[in-house]
Amino acid sequence: MIETIHFFHTNDIHSHFEYWPRMQYYIKEQRVAFAKLGEPSFLLDIGDHLDRSNIYTEATLGKGNVKLLNEAQYDVVTIGNNEGITLDHKDLYHLYDEANFEVVVANINARNGKNPAWIKPYTILSTKYGTKIGVVGATAMFQVFYEELNWTVTDPKEAIKNSVNELKDQVDIILCLSHLGITDDELLAKDCPDIDVILGSHTHHLFLDGKMVDQVLLTGCGKFGAYTGHLQIQFDQQKRKIITKEETVIENALLPEIEGESGFVGSLAIQGKELLSQPVFQTSKLYNKEWFHHSNLSRLFAKCLLEFTGADCAMFNAGLFLDGLNKGIVTRYDIHKILPHPINACVIELSGSQIKEVLLLSENKDWPLLELKGLGFRGTIFGKLLTYQFSLNNDNELMIAGQKASMDQTYRLATLDMFTFGYFFPSFKEAKKKYYFPLFLRDILSKFGENYL
Repeated sequence: MIETIHFFHTNDIHSHFEYWPRMQYYIKEQRVAFAKLGEPSFLLDIGDHLDRSNIYTEATLGKGNVKLLNEAQYDVVTIGNNEGITLDHKDLYHLYDEANFEVVVANINARNGKNPAWIKPYTILSTKYGTKIGVVGATAMFQVFYEELNWTVTDPKEAIKNSVNELKDQVDIILCLSHLGITDDELLAKDCPDIDVILGSHTHHLFLDGKMVDQVLLTGCGKFGAYTGHLQIQFDQQKRKIITKEETVIENALLPEIEGESGFVGSLAIQGKELLSQPVFQTSKLYNKEWFHHSNLSRLFAKCLLEFTGADCAMFNAGLFLDGLNKGIVTRYDIHKILPHPINACVIELSGSQIKEVLLLSENKDWPLLELKGLGFRGTIFGKLLTYQFSLNNDNELMIAGQKASMDQTYRLATLDMFTFGYFFPSFKEAKKKYYFPLFLRDILSKFGENYL
């Protein structure tokens, strides 16, 4: 007997729910139809389902996303970096308390004490005909971030290979939920041929028909819920082997609109806004935002950042601010609109000569109009790079906090974690630094803003 097994899969939704109703309606219809034919089906998510730039996700700290996954009847998920390093330890620990699905992630453990009940390196699914499917999962290795949040993270490819070695004699098919990115997926396919399919994510790659690397099929469905993957495996029950494995990608924009869909995203936003309606402070004037020069808002935020970190000087880009602070009562919702990014503060230790180099680099005329994607940034354009408490005087000498700086002395620069990945300032990557978790930039403004109004 040849058994046909279906796996629908999503990845990197990032709380973009525009197509969620129609894609889930389509998946449910397909699963019902396959069930009538006696063909089993499963639904999987490969991480970064949540994104705290979304009002509903922020207000529920991801529990709303779990509710949506439950309602859609997912079977197995893994976590992405947005689940793993944008929630504080307690919130991630309890994120899946109400989940009706399995969570597989082989390379994350609680640093102190026991793991939450949801952490499993793998799970085994079974069809009614007795075919056993091992599902392993792992997430990208943001080691410094996880350690600051009291989690330990190990090499994901090694963790996956260890799980596969445990599973391979127990199951007929092995699937890997990989939130590692395409490069690591290709390496894993070569290193671990016992995996049958690697369901990929993280780098937002799109494989319309999958990609074969040696004998391992790789998949990827882009980002933001634009696509749904449909993996179909035919398994020979008598020979106990896979006959075919095929991937098809469905473009969700082309699926029929369903009743009530237009109001779905709005209803989530209304719930989120209500939950974030608590007042934070009250202003006596407008704090405008500007993307190409300093503003009342940027000066206010610089003071908050410097107080929070105790640094000597500060630097950030003006494009961070997506809105201004209106006069009157300011709520958590208002501040989230201004700073929706999952970005943390970081203090970097640099010599005076290095800070002077940073100052010169900050004048790059191409950066203000750069349409920045990734690195945690959730804005539109980069904007002007703003510096506070450091500048050059008329004699081209570096001044820090009003004093002439020594080129050999070490100073502390408060900035954004996204600048430490080496894209803008390569020297930051190797410099001594301290990340500030779990507070985001909006939390810093909320906590210290009233001191400077």
